[in-house]
This record gives sequence, structure tokens and C-alpha cells, in this order.
Amino acid sequence: MTSAAEHGVALTERAIAAVRADPQRLVLAHDRFAGPWVDGRPRPVAPEVLERAVFPSGRPLPPSLRRWLAYDSGMLRRFGWFAEDGTDGTDSGDGTDALVFTPRPLGEIATAEFGEGWGAPFGALSERFDECFLLPGGSDSRRVLATGQADEHGEYPVFALDVDDLPCIELMYPGLDVYLADTAGLPLRRGWGYSGLAADPVYLRRMHAHARSRFGGQFHELCLDWPA
Repeated sequence: MTSAAEHGVALTERAIAAVRADPQRLVLAHDRFAGPWVDGRPRPVAPEVLERAVFPSGRPLPPSLRRWLAYDSGMLRRFGWFAEDGTDGTDSGDGTDALVFTPRPLGEIATAEFGEGWGAPFGALSERFDECFLLPGGSDSRRVLATGQADEHGEYPVFALDVDDLPCIELMYPGLDVYLADTAGLPLRRGWGYSGLAADPVYLRRMHAHARSRFGGQFHELCLDWPA
């Protein structure tokens, strides 16, 4: 049995505590483009806005995302998660504007990040991965959260997109909670490769649940549908 502190809101609280210790440090030590965890002062989203927020598909926000946005929305704004103004065309800056999520299908993100040649094969998966959000991570690879079937903690998985050999999508984290914890520097036990957390007894169950729902039990899928 695993501890509640290793999942969901409790794990996200631990990630936030790690970020608060040095909020201006880079999200990725190897990549200044990703910027700091908090750029200046945190930009929390007001509780009344979070209470009614859902994704454009109608899917609920994962608990980790609600807790993170209550702390800060700036980092995710930099990575294109939201329209940059409220529904009335203004941005009050106090967190009370409606959250206007701007997801993209997987193929659109891949093409924007890798270019038409390497990104186009991911388009064949866009129907299955229709509501995705880019996250900091990787050098030649990218990190993407994709909504869909949530796990037992209400979390959606985070995938690695890789084009080092053949274009490939691989399950990397069972949720934004674990992504934030790992990226913020909390120690996790893992095996080799992107899906190494499947070897961690804490996250094995969640990793396998997402693998069954997304890839029929596998942890990755090659993107072999090259355009003509």
C-alpha cells in the first residue's frame, strides 16, 4: 500500500513546498528557455474561478492542477495553457478572470515543436489525443499532458514525445502530480527509460492503468503514419 502523500493534492503540496524554497530557480536546469518556476510573484487563480473551471471537453481538472493553479498559473501560461485575456477581453491580473484553456491535439503540438517533417506523424494520434497541453521538459523530446480517462486519483497522464530515432509517444508520468514532484526535485524511484516509473511500486498501479487505457497495455506507441 502506498501513502496518500505520494499522490494527488498531497504530492502536489510537497512539490509546491520545494518550489517555494527557491521560486526563481529554473524549471529545467539545462534549459533557460523554460524559465523560472515563478516569474516574479506567483499568479494564483481565485478559488471561485477554480471551482467552476473545466477543460473545453467538459472533462474535470485533475486535483493536482487545481492545487497548482491555486499557487501559481504563470509557468503554465508561458507554455500556452490559457488564452491570455479574460472572456471580456481584459486581464485583471488578480486571478479572478475566467480560465480559458487552449488545448491542442497531439499532432498540432508535435508539429509546432518538431517542425512539419518530424511532427506530422503524430497527427495520426490526434483523434485519440485530442486535448493536450505542453509542459516543460526534454531537449530533443517534449512533455505533454493529455486528458481522457483519469486514473483512481483523478489524474491524467503525461507523455514523452520523442523523435530521436522514430517518432514515438511514451507514457512518462501517471499524472501532473508526479510530473511536478519529479521536476521540482523530489526523489522518485524509477527504472530505465521514459516509462521507468512503472518499476516504482508507488506508481506501478497508476502507470499500468494508463498504459491499458491508452496503448492496450504497452507503455509506448510508434508513430509510423508518415505523410505522403
